Amino acid sequence: MPATARDVLTPDALSLLQTVARAGSFAGAARELGLVPSAVTYRVRQIEDALDALLFDRASRQARLTDAGAELLREGERLLGEVDAVASRVRRVATGWESQLTIAVDAIISCGTVMELADAFFEVAPHTRLRLRDEALSGTLAALTSGGADLALGVALLEQGTAAGLHARTLGEIDFVFAVAPHHPLAAMPEPVSDEMIHKHRAVAVADSVQNGTGLTLGLLAGQAVFTVPTMVAKLDAQLRGLGVGFLPEPMARPYVETGRLVAKRVERAPRVVRPSYAWRETGPLGPGRGLQWWLKQLESPATRKALLDRHASALVG
Repeated sequence: MPATARDVLTPDALSLLQTVARAGSFAGAARELGLVPSAVTYRVRQIEDALDALLFDRASRQARLTDAGAELLREGERLLGEVDAVASRVRRVATGWESQLTIAVDAIISCGTVMELADAFFEVAPHTRLRLRDEALSGTLAALTSGGADLALGVALLEQGTAAGLHARTLGEIDFVFAVAPHHPLAAMPEPVSDEMIHKHRAVAVADSVQNGTGLTLGLLAGQAVFTVPTMVAKLDAQLRGLGVGFLPEPMARPYVETGRLVAKRVERAPRVVRPSYAWRETGPLGPGRGLQWWLKQLESPATRKALLDRHASALVG
């Protein structure tokens, strides 16, 4: 009896197809998997025969996905994610510890402090995989609400209507300063600097990491030229180089202002203050796993919350 789709679409088979697509050839996939190329070709052909669909275009030396192959990999990735989720839930029931914990970390959060917490976490939960996601602006909350993260650090925009099923606590308060390089034209301007004068110069902005929609921009003036960068550290670097101007978290800018590598300028507009939160999703009848409970316990400490917002002194070296 010929193999059916249910026979061939196993997690191992889907992983094999992902490897071929990533490697770009059957030979490359065989090297990654420690198999001979003919074995990879045979297994792919089995799947194609069962589905009655060509998954890879073999017209060139590269194994390029057909439209049908791309659709199968999209659905396969979802199915593998569901298998992992089932395994995680089973392990949760058995031990209370999550098999994986994902934390969305906003651009304003101290990376060094998060790493120190991760180090301590691995001491008590060596078998839980920890995944950190770099996020910014509305993307931090979106990572949580979409199910892509279990905990979000630095949610700055927790609006009414977007927080259904979420729990949130305030991390604290963080001031932003308008800062420019000492060789930038605005460094010599009298204070307070007007929006009209700021508008004449390029701003540096961190890109919103949200995947769907237009995202948010903060601190920009309508029609102002913008240099968009992926992280807050990249924004700091760009402003140190005089590539643009903008607001920076005061703790991140402080060591560079103190050494003269940045000049903090008073501006006409109201001071910018952000009150970020940390948030986590409802976790169903089982409640939070022991891993999430551990992180929430650490976040109860005022010293930990303060460090997450303030300890940016080593954002850049040199």
